[in-house]
Amino acid sequence: MLLRALTHSSYVHENPDAGAEDNERLEFLGDAVVELVAAESLYRAHPDASEGSLTLQRAAIASTGGLAALARGVSLGQSLRLGRGVDKGGGRDLDSLLANALEALFGAVYLDRGLEQARRLYERLAASAQPGQRNYKGRLQELTQGAGWGVPGYGLLEVTGPGHKRLHLVQVRVGERVLADGAGLTRRAAEQEAARRALELLADELGGGSAATRGPNM
Repeated sequence: MLLRALTHSSYVHENPDAGAEDNERLEFLGDAVVELVAAESLYRAHPDASEGSLTLQRAAIASTGGLAALARGVSLGQSLRLGRGVDKGGGRDLDSLLANALEALFGAVYLDRGLEQARRLYERLAASAQPGQRNYKGRLQELTQGAGWGVPGYGLLEVTGPGHKRLHLVQVRVGERVLADGAGLTRRAAEQEAARRALELLADELGGGSAATRGPNM
């Protein structure tokens, strides 16, 4: 079952006589397992958090980028069975492929060892994740696209300060709505800060509601 969880469909297609099964069915199951164990972990860790805040945090963890970060924390890509083309194309470090494989791994653990071991696996992975791997832009895009609002846009408002220490001010919006501003020593850092502030704002606004049921002009 572990081997199946680590087997991409490209390997099966290139090795039809190997009798291997790909991980897609386990991925389907593991998606639900990850959602559950992540939600339970957040619920216990943040007793004062609102439903909206917990929903945003769970969405970030269970997003493609979030799962890929967990997978990289244990170098999961090195253990995958891939077709030669996918392997040569950088598949071992592809977010979508890593996320799918991690979901399949959770599905395999759940079937073989039960929910308690799936919980323990999640806690170990979360503990091994690097704190610096926070992609606020990715998390914000997951939220806005999942809610049907579209992709956030970032605009540079101004650059101030001396050449060796310029401060970039960026604004993020979705549709016609301005979500937040952010500042940083580089434009990329400013965009991440703007996305972080936008996520905080949306968490406060959603409160007890669901992101998927409210529009960008709420």
